[in-house]
Amino acid sequence: MPGFKDILGHEQIISHFQNAIAMDKVSHAYILNGPDRSGKMMLAEAFAQTLQCERVQEQCQGAAVPAADIQPCGECRSCRQAEGRNQPDMIYVRHEKPNTISVDDIRKQVNGDIVIKPYSSKYKIYIIDEAEKMNEQAQNALLKTIEEPPAYGVLLLLTTNADKFLPTILSRCVTLHIKAVPDDRLKKYLMSHYQIPDYQADVCVAFAQGNVGKAIQLASSDDFNELKASALQLIKRLKDIDLYEMGAAVKQIGEYKLEINDYFDLMMVWYRDVLLYKATKDVNGLIFKDEIYDIKRQAEKSSYNGIETILEALWKAQVRLNAHVKFELVIELLLLTIKEN
Repeated sequence: MPGFKDILGHEQIISHFQNAIAMDKVSHAYILNGPDRSGKMMLAEAFAQTLQCERVQEQCQGAAVPAADIQPCGECRSCRQAEGRNQPDMIYVRHEKPNTISVDDIRKQVNGDIVIKPYSSKYKIYIIDEAEKMNEQAQNALLKTIEEPPAYGVLLLLTTNADKFLPTILSRCVTLHIKAVPDDRLKKYLMSHYQIPDYQADVCVAFAQGNVGKAIQLASSDDFNELKASALQLIKRLKDIDLYEMGAAVKQIGEYKLEINDYFDLMMVWYRDVLLYKATKDVNGLIFKDEIYDIKRQAEKSSYNGIETILEALWKAQVRLNAHVKFELVIELLLLTIKEN
């Protein structure tokens, strides 16, 4: 389990947590709001581990401690338990239904448990992941605990969409928004920690859009590399395939139906590279720098209007699939549009 010093980016949130601990002004309820894999759980666990760390508690009882020095020791009993996710006063709230956190989940795991004092630590901390899945009844049940928490109670609500919370929940929590990590820092991190070449790091960073977790997943994923190879192979040969071969091309994309948004994003990045090169002749701004030969060739053959038509078609295809239009029909129309332009 990483401490604050092990987390890439998110300095403002880390500083907020460190100051709260150093000044003994820890709030009873926090909302960590950001996209999937953006670091919410990592931040929540680092905060919880630090709050429960025996050495940190000793530090804060003596003279004033600089906030930047507040770090979990990783060695005390509590830290070792936290590392194994079996610290008795760090509770992960679970839910059996995949799309709903019910009122019973909150009553049993939070409201009914928080009245029991901590077993061994100063705080009793509840981490509620996917908190946007709480239905209205669950939120109202949690509100009672947020309004009248015991002194030792801390609630951490992790969400991809804080707008789904009731106004009464929002008004009683400290909301911290996850911000994107700058591309240059993310690229450097991927290259040093995952030993990938710069052109591969560029692709991962472009797709991650500042999301550390997604960047790491892409950098270490053989599936993503396979997806990229398939998408680029199809793009390169699409102009030359006959209409009767279109069914095979649709079938090829169908193999990646579950990752179709990533597939479309790869195609979109490719055509943006083609458009950028056609306009500037600058290789440095490209994401697929290692594909410069084919990008240059396609830029020479394509018109500005044609490339823009393809980019618009890719966007429309995503919209149609989200509206549950038949998959094969959407893909066939997309491929015909790309072929014609």
